[in-house]
Amino acid sequence: MKILLPPSETKRPGGLDRPLEIAALALPSLAPQREALVDALVALSEDRALARRVLKLSERQAQDVEHNRMLRTAPTMAAVDRYTGVLYDALDALNLDRAARRWLGAHALIHSAPFGPIGALDRIPAYRLAAGTSLPGFPSLRRHWAEATGGALAQSGFLLDLRSEAYVALGPIPASVPSAYVRIVTATGRALNHFNKKAKGELVRALAETRPRIGSRASLLRWAQDSGVRLRSGDRSSDCGELELVVAE
Repeated sequence: MKILLPPSETKRPGGLDRPLEIAALALPSLAPQREALVDALVALSEDRALARRVLKLSERQAQDVEHNRMLRTAPTMAAVDRYTGVLYDALDALNLDRAARRWLGAHALIHSAPFGPIGALDRIPAYRLAAGTSLPGFPSLRRHWAEATGGALAQSGFLLDLRSEAYVALGPIPASVPSAYVRIVTATGRALNHFNKKAKGELVRALAETRPRIGSRASLLRWAQDSGVRLRSGDRSSDCGELELVVAE
């Protein structure tokens, strides 16, 4: 099983003095797309005023232009530690034990805009780029990523998709690949946005702590039942593999 996670706009600064190694990232077939997009971001950052407009940055966020300019030389840290925010605070990967972190490294992919899906323990620098950003003179991110990413994901076995719709569009899972997309709902089936990210982070933490062997929707549902996780088949599960993670209101 591979878990597909969304990234976060907010990121932890710093890291070790080890620059980005694109060749070392998960799904190495995506290296050409990664190289092209990193080059485009670095080039854009040479014009700070233009970069701020394109990335829709306030004066307070101007430092993010410098982060992009230094993508190839800046300090790096594990992606699961780089991202902050509600989902990653709930996951709290920094406080997982070594075995749980190794499990995350083997089973979790974080779908970033500049690098595509990367391993949870892949080392990345701080950056600024959202899924919906349009870079001058560059194809749309959807056109740039979708086909190549879908092909790379096709080799990953069963996929548990926790991404937002914007990132699903950057790497749709081929219909031939066994997968499940998770929605967060109440016991009555009402969709919830407020608790969406927190619930997903808690789900991934529970998986990392228990380290199950999962290869299908059925085995995932059995794990959930045994672990006290309220995961159930969605109304449309028969045709789209949808699962519902039930949380309290």
